[in-house]
Amino acid sequence: MSALRTLIVVAFLPLINLTNAERILGAYIFQRHGDRTAKSWPPAKLTNLGYSQEYMTGTFFHDRYISSDSSYQIDGISTDIVNLAQVTASTPQDDVIENSGEGFLQGLYPPVGSLATETLRNGSTVQSPMNGYQLIPMSDVKSGSGSEDNLWLQGTSSCNNAKVSSNNYFSSNSFKSLLSSTNELYQSLEPLVNQTFSSAELNYKNGYTIWDLLHVALIHNSTTTFPSSSLLNDQLMQELFHLASEHEFNLAYNSSDQIRAVAGMTLAGEVLAALNETITSNGKSKLNIQFGAYATFLSYFGLAGLNTADENFTGIPDYASSMAWELVTNNTGTGMPSTSDINVRFMFHNGTSGEGSTNLKGYPLFGQSMLELPWTQFVDKSNKFAISSQQQWCQACGNTTGVCGSTSNDTGGDSSSSSPSSGSSSDTGMNSGVAGVIGAMVALGVLMGLLLLGMFVFGLRLIPKSALTSVRRGSHTSTSSAMKTIA
Repeated sequence: MSALRTLIVVAFLPLINLTNAERILGAYIFQRHGDRTAKSWPPAKLTNLGYSQEYMTGTFFHDRYISSDSSYQIDGISTDIVNLAQVTASTPQDDVIENSGEGFLQGLYPPVGSLATETLRNGSTVQSPMNGYQLIPMSDVKSGSGSEDNLWLQGTSSCNNAKVSSNNYFSSNSFKSLLSSTNELYQSLEPLVNQTFSSAELNYKNGYTIWDLLHVALIHNSTTTFPSSSLLNDQLMQELFHLASEHEFNLAYNSSDQIRAVAGMTLAGEVLAALNETITSNGKSKLNIQFGAYATFLSYFGLAGLNTADENFTGIPDYASSMAWELVTNNTGTGMPSTSDINVRFMFHNGTSGEGSTNLKGYPLFGQSMLELPWTQFVDKSNKFAISSQQQWCQACGNTTGVCGSTSNDTGGDSSSSSPSSGSSSDTGMNSGVAGVIGAMVALGVLMGLLLLGMFVFGLRLIPKSALTSVRRGSHTSTSSAMKTIA
């Protein structure tokens, strides 16, 4: 009997483990582009290495979120052929970033071979090109367009207040101090970069583009084409990287002036909207991927308090780095659980994710100690800085032209709070359309009253149309007689 009991317990162990397993309901990925040519030699181009980095990272996320063998598979997601209702991808208009997105998506949903064969009505079959290559469209996002051809972090931002805020860093004491103390270091680089930067440009203000040029050269240039120098070593590159990171982080975020982090504020609103759509659609929308540049990473790091938890979050993320927000639950059901049973987990990996790498690691957001935040708490914390609408963006940026021209005079309130002089409502809050209908009815009533008064004074009366017709056709009555009869 005990042997039978043991057999039953062993048989049900897989089911017990399954019911206790965590479920991932959906995810949002923000993905940096892959390796590219130097920003100081526009137009920047995605390299073969960069394309491979993105493909590898897309493959990693396929194995994590898509594959049926994964313990982190998103609940109910299509495993072979992409369901476009479940997956949404977006990118700014930028060649490097758009091409990176294509490489990532090829790895996320690879070709499906014979599964892509269609049988036509006449019985013939059609095989999809490139072994069943899967097409996943990418929509446009406004922030970050042309970012890889622009040397300045806020150069692609149309947010007026963000530009002013970033420019304020150049007049700060910390910037002036570093500009002075590092002058000798940057001047010493002239033999290495004199074909790109003049002596006057070799200073901390150009710290990012100088480091970027050397960084790209060390990856792609051979020793025969890249000037050899005992100066260029790992220690120097590390120092230049730290200076470039401090420069860019201070342009991307400031704790006393959050609008400087407009890229991260916009991303936070997009993440909230997408994850909320996953919940409210009962899981029809499952995975969102947005492609972008390092500036958005740095902005969000500051807004979410990640830089205070780990100083590495002030550094420029490497090519093909990933941020992910996962909706998770321990609810044992099969549908979408109550929001009280849903948590959010933030994940980050610096650099290309793939086989043999450390891959994603969880980090606590907003200065919390927990790796997973309850959904409602995540929403409350994010809404303290998230920009979730065009009107919010216009107000925060102080823009009043272009797309903001139609919203600059909008108070955002309901009709009852509108000024009477606006013309949209009366003092009683009456809608203008309703008021127009009532006015027309009043005018019609006045006309009817005048008609009845005329009939009473002149002895007029109404007769049916049929009676009028018979009068006109009568052989003993002339037209004048008929008119007299009506009168």
